[in-house]
Amino acid sequence: MHILVIIPTYNEKSNIELIIKSVLKLDERLSILVVDDNSPDETYKIVEELQKDSLRVFLLKREGKLGLGSAYIEGFNYALENGFDFIVQMDADFSHDPKYLLDFIKEAEEGAEIVIGSRYIRGISVVNWSLKRLLLSYFANLYAKIITGVPVQDLTGGFKCISKNALKSVDFTKVKSNGYAFQIELNYALYSNGFRAKEIPIIFTDREEGISKMSKSIILEAIYKVWTFRFKKYKLEQD
Repeated sequence: MHILVIIPTYNEKSNIELIIKSVLKLDERLSILVVDDNSPDETYKIVEELQKDSLRVFLLKREGKLGLGSAYIEGFNYALENGFDFIVQMDADFSHDPKYLLDFIKEAEEGAEIVIGSRYIRGISVVNWSLKRLLLSYFANLYAKIITGVPVQDLTGGFKCISKNALKSVDFTKVKSNGYAFQIELNYALYSNGFRAKEIPIIFTDREEGISKMSKSIILEAIYKVWTFRFKKYKLEQD
């Protein structure tokens, strides 16, 4: 089993070296692809230095800030083209604790096609968020679940592991969202293609270094775009 951990970055100089080293030491089956949007703080240069010491570190450096959704889609295509069996989405800021990757691997070995690290599967497991942000996230997930019909408690969560078989089923030319909306749309696309997710509990800890990328526009996009997903067909027709 070969697993690619995709980490999108924009100005993550303070976190990137430590997160890469923390992931690589967990299991030799884990490799990392950093998709960097030409960070002004030159995050990508740190990745380039780390590549000199490890054959399990890869880098896609893009021309500018093109968004989270397109970063993951480019990462998915890279993973499929290079023969990885499972693909993990993960943030660079340690809000997603690398230790949970071992739980993802265990579930994948037992046959799960999609594993979601869930903040809401056992109550609410979030650290360092304001009450306002916590309520917004919780009710956004409830709203998305009702509108899409996808039986997942944490539809907006960005920490997940997906099999190559599941990703190969999705026509990513139909996936146009970013931010929270991208996570919802991806979950809906996989669900509509017949794949069911296994949620496992995680504790989400808000970043201690760097600046959060969440904004009002990202939240609003998630609210209004949810209604459009059910009118799309995400099945990729195989030749």
